[in-house]
Amino acid sequence: MKLLIVGSLGGHLTTASQIAMKRGAKVTSVNNTDDAMSALRSGYGADLAMVDARMDIDGFAKALETERMSLPIIACGIEGTGADVAVASIKAGAKEYLPLPPDPELIAAVFEAVAEESHAIIHRDPAMQDVLRLADQIAPSDASVLITGESGTGKEVMARYVHAKSKRATAEFVALNCAAIPENLLESELFGHEKGAFSGAIARRIGKFEQANGGTLLLDEISEMDPRLQAKLLRAIQEREIDRVGGAKPVQVDVRLLATSNRNLEKEVADGNFREDLYFRLNVVNLRLPSLREKPQDIPVLADHFAKKYAEANGMPERPLSDAALAKLSAHRWSGNVRELENTMHRAVLLAQGEEIGEEAILLTGGPTRTPEPAAAAPSPQAASPVAADASGAEEPNRGGMVGKTVAEVERDLIIDTLQHCLGNRTHAANILGISIRTLRNKLKQYSEEGMAVPAPGDG
Repeated sequence: MKLLIVGSLGGHLTTASQIAMKRGAKVTSVNNTDDAMSALRSGYGADLAMVDARMDIDGFAKALETERMSLPIIACGIEGTGADVAVASIKAGAKEYLPLPPDPELIAAVFEAVAEESHAIIHRDPAMQDVLRLADQIAPSDASVLITGESGTGKEVMARYVHAKSKRATAEFVALNCAAIPENLLESELFGHEKGAFSGAIARRIGKFEQANGGTLLLDEISEMDPRLQAKLLRAIQEREIDRVGGAKPVQVDVRLLATSNRNLEKEVADGNFREDLYFRLNVVNLRLPSLREKPQDIPVLADHFAKKYAEANGMPERPLSDAALAKLSAHRWSGNVRELENTMHRAVLLAQGEEIGEEAILLTGGPTRTPEPAAAAPSPQAASPVAADASGAEEPNRGGMVGKTVAEVERDLIIDTLQHCLGNRTHAANILGISIRTLRNKLKQYSEEGMAVPAPGDG
């Protein structure tokens, strides 16, 4: 955990930093939010910022967003200053409000919540065990690794696992989602830029390569990278040096590169969308993550894990899964894989009644089951599909009411329904839909301008 302390609050934040260091955090302290932005631009990667609630948290949050820096903010205030301060801080962009003087257990809980994506890989199925054996074998090397698999299979979690098992485990792990950054800004994100290099470059900014120097750099969804930038990336890998945008001389870097893709990169190479030489540079080792359909023994253990996780997160009692609920989960196709299962279990925890999570709480979307439902089983109202009878009396699917709609209307309904299924999470929805995050955002902007209600952004 790397912690950035912003402000002092009469020494209370200094005390908080000392507690954090005793719990293994690396701490840097700055006086104000301007100094915080300078530290972040210079390559200081932080997992969390604890900020004096009296500071301009709104301005700090907007500055982070403008410069595309993802950093959770915890606002801190002296106990007894009033609930209005906490509410204002949250509205301004803070994730949580922490009263001071600091309580060691409360700080530990905050750290655990922020770093909650523990990178242990939960598994039971032999198919996943085979992948982990290979990952353990190659992790100590400096070889580039290409991690492939369908959307939602946990490719970034696997990348963090490889880093944690490597010789660079104590150094930086830096991740960049190539699909989430506009093409004209991705070069700056990778290699950094000098002040004035382009409109909006208000100060020198260290890129992900320099930030990961000595550690590991993950290029998530690398297949989305423009071919022109692929050539510059190839040079950086070969020469172990990068050029900042607007820079006068190259900068030496020592980085282990991991990359992920949910596309068939060999086909992308054949189609001319991805450089063959870069593909071979990245694909020294390939870790292919099986889909959830290919590792059915993982479904019950993952479902149980997510049920406990979201029961705790929502302050609800833990409930075991009923046999009928497990059977329903095991029969589903899981086109969205572990991510879809996680969202399903989140809903199930919220909807469950009684002492168990029953099958009525398991609301499934995204495709047919692998095996038919028993003939005697009556479908739940939520799971039942509308049917229409033809002249012979046979029942035929209505196809979700698509008949009579334009292609644009069907596309719109699919996007909105998927976004609701993902609890508003844009990245998850884009992955399930098989489109880039940029395309999804453009579609949502269009729908919003047309007066349609668009689900608010969610976490995940």
